[in-house]
Amino acid sequence: MVNPLWIPILILVALSGLFSATETAFSSFNRVRMKNLAQNGNDNANLVLKLSDDFDKILSTILIGNNIVNITATSLSTLLFTQILSDPSLVTLVSTVVMTLIVLIFGEITPKTLAKQSAEGFAMFIAPALNCLTILLTPLSFLFMQWQKLVSKIFKTGDREAMTEDELLTIVDEAHQDGGLNSDESELIKNAIEFSDIDVTDVLTPRVDVVAIDVEWGKEKIEEVFDESGYTRLPVYKDTIDNIIGVLNHRDFVTMCKSSIFRIENAVKPVKFIFSTMKIPKLLRLLQQTKSHLVVVTDEYGGTEGIVTLEDILEALVGEIWDEYDSVSSDDFEEISDNVYKVSGSVALEDMCEFFEIEYDEEEHEDIVTVGGFAAAQLEKIPSVGDSFVYENLKFTVTSTESARVLSVLVKVEEKEEENEE
Repeated sequence: MVNPLWIPILILVALSGLFSATETAFSSFNRVRMKNLAQNGNDNANLVLKLSDDFDKILSTILIGNNIVNITATSLSTLLFTQILSDPSLVTLVSTVVMTLIVLIFGEITPKTLAKQSAEGFAMFIAPALNCLTILLTPLSFLFMQWQKLVSKIFKTGDREAMTEDELLTIVDEAHQDGGLNSDESELIKNAIEFSDIDVTDVLTPRVDVVAIDVEWGKEKIEEVFDESGYTRLPVYKDTIDNIIGVLNHRDFVTMCKSSIFRIENAVKPVKFIFSTMKIPKLLRLLQQTKSHLVVVTDEYGGTEGIVTLEDILEALVGEIWDEYDSVSSDDFEEISDNVYKVSGSVALEDMCEFFEIEYDEEEHEDIVTVGGFAAAQLEKIPSVGDSFVYENLKFTVTSTESARVLSVLVKVEEKEEENEE
């Protein structure tokens, strides 16, 4: 006949497993998912969030309950084995070994593993019972929480730091790897997180690539420039591009052409001037406030360094935006043959380093933005076609230039040499 003491022992072990599972569920459930469930009208999800807001209190309740059932189960097991075993010296040993194994397997490992796999569901299931127990054990929980506060003051570890940008990026990577986000969603979220760190220099169209209009030009030439460039807005300068006086919208130009008096100055709208040190979020707010689509970036001497459009800013967030006037036939990294690539001189140096998996040193390359600038810095002169240099495991050869500007380079990837052990 089975000893009746086994029944309360098994019940207590089951309660121990329930407490262990509850602790795991409340410490590992997805808070964002729980908030969505609560917003959709799930009362238990609301209760879970309410309880978790005072996690120290529910943790005290769980630990008190778990210890009560474990101690009681151990006491009953000792009484049980006293009745079974004739040798009193073996009672404590056998009772300890048996209860340790039972509690470890059925009161800790198994329930915590199951609760981890379905943390949100179990937390919502157990929340009402946990809420009642928390109220019931409030006096004991209060005493233990006071002790916890005293210990915290004695062994002060400082305030917990807020989540960093790198930690957020890691969370996005994990969500992507787990299948919660696809590649496009992951890239968009990363771009949004890093958006505040982007400088104007990272998105501007440099001076040499700026298509602009001389205020003295006739309407035929201006119309030709609009047609060839495909742009709807172009900066207007007087005498030199360093003296930009405004921006001309193609719609205003067409309206001006229909009038009896053609004076381009009358159609030119004011333009904002900024420095390259401005961050993209601040520039975006400026464009929104002024209802502008284009700004001029000036250097420290007052000359024109380039321009930035609203499209440039949006592309920093969502990626390249193509229209019917953009050429999609040329790639920034065109593979010529095995381990040989043709790279545009206007490619961002950081993007080139990432593509070829070489280290990008921000301090070393602080004043260098493009591959063309990188080539000039490495050669320590104005690059010419045929000039070459080696950087890490890459051999660069200048293949095309225009005046002092590098249009393209050929990059040959060599095998990285392994350091010989002495």
